[in-house]
Amino acid sequence: MPHPPIRPEPLTAAGFAPFGDLIAAEGPPDRLINQGLCGRWHDRARLDFGPAGRAGLSIFRAEPRHLPYRLEMVERHPEGSQAFLPMTDHPFLVVVAPDEGGRPGTPRAFRTAPGQGINLHLGTWHGVLTPLAEPGLFAVLDRIGDSPNLEEHWFEEAWTIED
Repeated sequence: MPHPPIRPEPLTAAGFAPFGDLIAAEGPPDRLINQGLCGRWHDRARLDFGPAGRAGLSIFRAEPRHLPYRLEMVERHPEGSQAFLPMTDHPFLVVVAPDEGGRPGTPRAFRTAPGQGINLHLGTWHGVLTPLAEPGLFAVLDRIGDSPNLEEHWFEEAWTIED
């Protein structure tokens, strides 16, 4: 029997909290800096690069995907968090799944709004980078290190994400 389709939900801090942090300038800033001309939304992501890693900033350009989207695989990074900051105002799809005894549970999908980025907590099961429009350009802050930091899980039966 096929899985029921997954419908993307709007990305909110509360809905995404089990998986990571919403990075956005929402609500009033925590403080004003630079002679009162710059709002600072302070400490919006819990970055974790493990004991043997360091922070690195990379640029990713991913091919856009379209809905319905076939989700065949998720991955996780056991030694580091991973933050995705879009370099355009286009939405992207964020797919995550709870950990259930070392395997991913039922996936959830979130659709970002303009100005939203995410930080995936260390060890969070997630889909691949899934922009919904060109150019699919992101700044990515994640762990750089020599030890393995990728675990993939291929589903026996793919999930479908629909509008």
